[in-house]
Amino acid sequence: MKLTLRVWRQKNAGAEGAMSTYEVDGIAEDMSFLEMLDTLNESLILSGEDPVAFDHDCREGICGACSLVINGDAHGPERTTTCQLHMRSFSDGDTIDIEPWRASAFPVVKDLVVDRSAFDRIIGSGGYITAPTGSAPEAHATAVPRPAADSAFEHAECIGCGACVAACPNGSAMLFTSAKVNHLNVLPQGSPERESRVLDMVGQMDSEGFGGCTLAGECATACPKGIPLFSITRMNREFVRAARRRG
Repeated sequence: MKLTLRVWRQKNAGAEGAMSTYEVDGIAEDMSFLEMLDTLNESLILSGEDPVAFDHDCREGICGACSLVINGDAHGPERTTTCQLHMRSFSDGDTIDIEPWRASAFPVVKDLVVDRSAFDRIIGSGGYITAPTGSAPEAHATAVPRPAADSAFEHAECIGCGACVAACPNGSAMLFTSAKVNHLNVLPQGSPERESRVLDMVGQMDSEGFGGCTLAGECATACPKGIPLFSITRMNREFVRAARRRG
């Protein structure tokens, strides 16, 4: 395939960015989207140009590092991570726009790379449980009901890629935060911090400058791991209950 790529280029956080146009040829439909970008970068390096900076790590749809807006969609036209998006989703002669996540809380570092450390600070504010020191407890020392375990696993699938923020018209991080809150709040091991967790994590999310949630639903549609929209509703109930008890 021969493609026209319109790629966002920005030298650093303080510089102004703009779309640059490149032509790539010889792209196989079985290539992943990141392999296509590797091909582009090889040609840029050979011609003495600066390669396009983009985040990636596992390339197996596990880590969430490969975060790009492709033709206006977070991670592209398929409900998957960018590294698992293949070029068969496009056609010969297509023009593809490639941009970084667009959110004030995710400042651009360079080109397609953004700083998502705001997510780390949200997790750090309450994404833990109290555990006694000493020897490890027996595996069945604390019984976990099956519905709670299933719910915890469902929310634990969140990989923190930020597609929910990029897709949200308000730049809200509510789906990410609710996944992290509900993951631990439904488990008995997370009960001691249940109220402080939701208050602290929502408070940290707000302080990071993410937008407010209006339940538009774009976040759940874009999530490559299928975190459900009702996760936000569940967290809101937890937040109201905790706020009332704290007074």
